[in-house]
Amino acid sequence: MNKNYILFVFGFLFFVLCCTAHSELIDRIVAFVDDRAILLSELEETYKDTKKIKSDITIEEVLNTSINRILLLREAKKLRIEAPTKDAVLQEYIELKLRTFIKVTEEDIKDFFEKNKKEFGNSPLDEVRDKIENYIIENEVNLRLKKHIEDLKSKAYIKIQLNEQK
Repeated sequence: MNKNYILFVFGFLFFVLCCTAHSELIDRIVAFVDDRAILLSELEETYKDTKKIKSDITIEEVLNTSINRILLLREAKKLRIEAPTKDAVLQEYIELKLRTFIKVTEEDIKDFFEKNKKEFGNSPLDEVRDKIENYIIENEVNLRLKKHIEDLKSKAYIKIQLNEQK
């Protein structure tokens, strides 16, 4: 072998060892969702942005929401849902997977109206029918979404390392 080549290899190895010995931790993983890692820097950025909108939110809640988003986006990808933004993909997925199966009957609307008459004041049923229907649908979507996410979580590998030492 060429003497210069050997010196180059040893020099390179020495350089790599020196660099790794003096390197510092730039980022760390705070959670795994299957094969997807959530980095501390990502979580902190999302937390900072969310705090502007909802000041009483905790970092654990933001992490949980991030995990939920990853799971739902993964499922949307399986269905080949595409949209300009991740939020639009999620909306389309929820519409397709959950909302389309919710049917509100006239009886449901009347029952809700009767049970909550005080909330509507003197407004007749015809004036608030659409609001009631939307409320019932949104409430049912939220319940189904919560269950759907729990089902997805039960089938996924999720490891949270948020509070572990750096």
